[in-house]
Amino acid sequence: MGIKEIDAKILQTAFLAGAQCIESKKEYINELNVFPVPDGDTGTNMTMTIMAAAKEVGLLENPDMKTVCKTISSGSLRGARGNSGVILSQLLRGLTKSLMEKETITTKDMAEAFEKAVETAYKAVMKPKEGTILTVAKGGAKKAAELSEQDLDFETFGEQVIAYMEETLQKTPEMLPVLKEAGVVDSGGQGLLTIIMGAYDAITGKVTDVRIPSGEVKAAVSTRKVDSSNLSTSDIKYGYCTEFIILLPENSDYNIAKENAFKQYLETIGDSLVVVSDEDVVKVHVHTNDPGLAIQKALTYGALSNMKIDNMRLEHTEKLFKEEQGSPEITPDFKQADEEMHKEANPRKDVGFISVSMGEGMDEIFQGLGVDVIIEGGQTMNPSTEDMLNAIAKVNADTIYILPNNKNIILAAGQARDLTEDKKIIVIPSTTIPQGITAMINHVVNHTPEENEAHMIEEMNKVHTGQVTYAVRDTSIDGMSIEKGNIMGIGDGKIVSVASDVASAAKEMVAYMMNDEAGLISIYYGEEVTKEDAEALCDTLSEQYPDCEVELNYGGQPIYYYVISIEP
Repeated sequence: MGIKEIDAKILQTAFLAGAQCIESKKEYINELNVFPVPDGDTGTNMTMTIMAAAKEVGLLENPDMKTVCKTISSGSLRGARGNSGVILSQLLRGLTKSLMEKETITTKDMAEAFEKAVETAYKAVMKPKEGTILTVAKGGAKKAAELSEQDLDFETFGEQVIAYMEETLQKTPEMLPVLKEAGVVDSGGQGLLTIIMGAYDAITGKVTDVRIPSGEVKAAVSTRKVDSSNLSTSDIKYGYCTEFIILLPENSDYNIAKENAFKQYLETIGDSLVVVSDEDVVKVHVHTNDPGLAIQKALTYGALSNMKIDNMRLEHTEKLFKEEQGSPEITPDFKQADEEMHKEANPRKDVGFISVSMGEGMDEIFQGLGVDVIIEGGQTMNPSTEDMLNAIAKVNADTIYILPNNKNIILAAGQARDLTEDKKIIVIPSTTIPQGITAMINHVVNHTPEENEAHMIEEMNKVHTGQVTYAVRDTSIDGMSIEKGNIMGIGDGKIVSVASDVASAAKEMVAYMMNDEAGLISIYYGEEVTKEDAEALCDTLSEQYPDCEVELNYGGQPIYYYVISIEP
């Protein structure tokens, strides 16, 4: 007779095994992406999302069901990257919310949790599309519900649910023509199935070693770097970067008033404060000279987890030594600490701006337009929800506009908005850098936040964006046969030109995007393009489209040789 009930320890092990499984197969999942562009990719985003939670779950010792569930939910929610990662975090959020009050879990309980997971994930997506990870999840929930009334052990139950999810996954190309043309199944669905298969192997005893590396998940993004070479360790007012998670007990009276009082206390002993709560988990970051005081105060609210204390003075000395030795690379955590130490104590203002950007030139453009915090990321690596929350904490404003500038970052920005209570967050759903630039230009100081939101979106939607990059794999898409190494022009999200050289692909792409209302062509050239080549393309487009003004800007973006926009 197989296992009939799962306790907290088995759930913990199963979750870690699922994370371990997708981590080992993320490159295979990446290969299923339809677009052959060198981007963040589904496998990478889902892995970084679940690993953010696995790091915390793996540290729990003899946990109860509620603690395991809350840690899974909170960790994945904040670590979510890309659309697939955000949807995965919502699936886990719904699943764990259904299970956290159980002492042990039966197959019927799991079926109900699957249903809650799917319901939560569908609600999180504004326009759910079938043939995706959502469809595969829904298939699993449907089969689980059918089996829930039978007295099955988890081995039989899981085997049949996985088989039906696999069957559903194989049908995704029939639901999305683009998958069928490329000859692949949905990558997000494959990622979800991979996680569940790993968890199933742990539940049935096929996998027993589920250790997760103790190191931090490598940061995918950072904010603007600053030069700290002239900063003495004596200039560091608070020497210890202190981080921990408070696990609030059941029926805790922790509320907004207590959180504000907690923040006020921490401000008396330190700075660079970030306190973010999600249901019964509170994440804390503070720079202080006495970490013990912060810890003692936190213990009055609940048990602590994921404690981490770094000596920033020592790190700064080591950093300068490395730079003297020709090794300027520093850790992502220190980049944030270094930046926060340089942050000026600005008074509260009405409006602030956060923008995702890629490349030195793009950063400077946004900074010149008044953006307060720039998150370095974009297509090559999607920022997480927590990256957004950290940026929000740095902007001392009543209303903050976030410009994701990539369709795969919009959901993460939305989650950060929903987790922020003390500021009004408006996500402008920009899908490209040029759209974000246009949105910033069209913000009007004297308008209300609602008026500006509507106006910024209206104007940015008039912008057509093209990107020129290279193919990382052979594929067939949009009626084109593409070979690895080809140069592609992607116009408004569709591959519209394929060539052997950059200039030809760019010119064909612009011709495809051109319309009768076009009045301005903006060219942003990347880090691998010379100024001479960019000027030559600018001259060619000026001659070809004499009725349009053609602007040339240095973007400095990686991966994309050119980003070109056309607008009225």
